[in-house]
Amino acid sequence: MKIKCIIIEDEKLAAEKLAGFIEKISVLELVSTFKDSISAINFLKSNSVDLVFLDIEMKDFNGIQFLKALQVKPSVIITSAYEKYAIAGYEFSVVDYLLKPYTLERFLQSVDKAINLKELKEKAINYELIASQSNEYIFIKSENHIEKVELDDILYIEGMKDYLRIHTPAKKIMTLQSFNRILEHLPDKKFKRVHNSFVIALNKIESIERNRIKIGETLIPISDKYKDSFFSSIKS
Repeated sequence: MKIKCIIIEDEKLAAEKLAGFIEKISVLELVSTFKDSISAINFLKSNSVDLVFLDIEMKDFNGIQFLKALQVKPSVIITSAYEKYAIAGYEFSVVDYLLKPYTLERFLQSVDKAINLKELKEKAINYELIASQSNEYIFIKSENHIEKVELDDILYIEGMKDYLRIHTPAKKIMTLQSFNRILEHLPDKKFKRVHNSFVIALNKIESIERNRIKIGETLIPISDKYKDSFFSSIKS
């Protein structure tokens, strides 16, 4: 398997560092590098790629505008020196948000997410949710098995384009599912949607700071769309 990717980065040193990291990963194939997002959009009109490494702060046409303008949407990993764009980026279901300066180890974590997503699409793993039998668990059905998931084990659920990833302490379970569908089977008093890309288990929250929820080592953004509902639920 090869993942074709492009870089959109207006800083020469940052682009060279990223290209060097990509070269170390055999599954990644760097197709082209662009200094501005408009050139990248023109390229994508007649060329397909699997993954875009996208800087946010660029002249004339920034990364957020690029995401809004995309017609065919490949997977996107944002690379930015500014943490303030993280919530906006996740609104577009990006694979990950790499905060500069990032290490090779952190880069590999992002790439692993992109690889997992592509493998699921290629294998066409078709998971679907079966109605829960109680307020204690749900069943996830795949093409070859049914898995029982205890509600108390769920830390949070992450949206990844057409898939959801259910995070538990022991493992991550991928499901071809919508948030609306799975929320029908999750108790509202225990689970809350806090972002277009995240549903969290209220009893797993460790802290909340600057519109971000900490669960384990993960910081989950709270978007304006769900902020009032979420904070109302934890006050009651």
